[in-house]
Amino acid sequence: MEPAPRSDRAAVNVYFHTFGCRANRYDTDQVRQAFVDAGAMAVEDAAQADLAVINSCTVTNESEVKLRRFVRHIAKQGRAQTIVMGCAAALDDGAIAALPSVRAVVANADPGTVLKAAGVVTPFPVGAQHAAPLRSHARSRALLKIQDGCDEHCTFCATTLARGANRSRGVPELIEEARLLAEHHAEIVLTGVHIGTYGQDAGQAVVTPGWQPGVNKPTLGRLLERLISAVPSVRFRLSSVEATEVDDTLAHLLIEAPRNLAAHLHAPLQSGSNRILKRMGRHWYTAESYRARIEWLAERLPVFGLGADVIAGFPGETEDDHQASVTLLHALPFTYLHVFPFSVRPDAAAARQPGPLGPEVIRDRARELRELGELKAAVYRESRRGQTADGVVTGRLKAQVEVMTEDYLSVYLGTDNWDGRPRFEVTVN
Repeated sequence: MEPAPRSDRAAVNVYFHTFGCRANRYDTDQVRQAFVDAGAMAVEDAAQADLAVINSCTVTNESEVKLRRFVRHIAKQGRAQTIVMGCAAALDDGAIAALPSVRAVVANADPGTVLKAAGVVTPFPVGAQHAAPLRSHARSRALLKIQDGCDEHCTFCATTLARGANRSRGVPELIEEARLLAEHHAEIVLTGVHIGTYGQDAGQAVVTPGWQPGVNKPTLGRLLERLISAVPSVRFRLSSVEATEVDDTLAHLLIEAPRNLAAHLHAPLQSGSNRILKRMGRHWYTAESYRARIEWLAERLPVFGLGADVIAGFPGETEDDHQASVTLLHALPFTYLHVFPFSVRPDAAAARQPGPLGPEVIRDRARELRELGELKAAVYRESRRGQTADGVVTGRLKAQVEVMTEDYLSVYLGTDNWDGRPRFEVTVN
């Protein structure tokens, strides 16, 4: 028998866990804030929880394997019932719902829907929640989701199926949220599913004063200009953005406004082979256009953190295709890499493509790419050692504080050397 809906705002202990991207983390923070506003207590230990809310990811098959393993672990650990929300939940065929102690599976992460699934009845409507938590000083960095969904159809990805088409949030709404976040956070990270397409849906949600169809349509660059003008005290950072979607406005801000926009790009590459990029459905760039944009930026940015996602062992990838990726990664000034061994998703188009590679080949190619990423990260860090950087505190660990630089390096300082400010100049060690 399910527990009766809670309408008395008596504290229920809720544990939250997020798989996947920053957009998922933002969604989890929204849901967490809704629970707290409804009188729940957010706890860090699942064994103390009455309810576990797990935000799922569907980017790879392995991510769903980890999800199912984690849900079973929660069921064994304590008394908590579980709600699974997010992308994998949106595509669930019943496998997640059948896991032990799962109370509900909620497509995506609407706070009101998740509260209802939990049996939490609030005395007020659940409106827009902020990603903060706004009333906490626990974190110096905040997330601001500017859009959701994606109009592309990469053959390895099921996110479009789970999250739907591109939907941009309105500029005035984003400015208001950024101002609220700036009261407690020194850095705001713009996130979403495909942020480089911000404004391309051009619906009423993004229309702002002075907007004229076909003349000055909202773009990511124009949004950033407005945000920086409205909230000049914080450092903004872009999450994942396609290299060829860094337009002249964005490039100008990266070069000319280093205090306002962190000199850091995470630009997904996926492959350095044009043949494989076509098989992946990534039609909007080639290895050559990617390289040209990155090299142009690198020539103009004295400090530049550069990361990329790369998939190893995509179906049909030959040794020559793999070496094309290795060659391009060597040539460009990457400071870190996120390497993903190809993982088959039954509901993604890549699962039906010919030429699947054996697990040993995939593993060996992924290892080579990871080793290259580690080498480039070490070389870049050594080049920055002893130099000053613009740091924002990201956490505390025992007697140390962790500080993130504009170019995405972590620096650790003893608490004796920290005066409590969330943002300050730091020397890279």
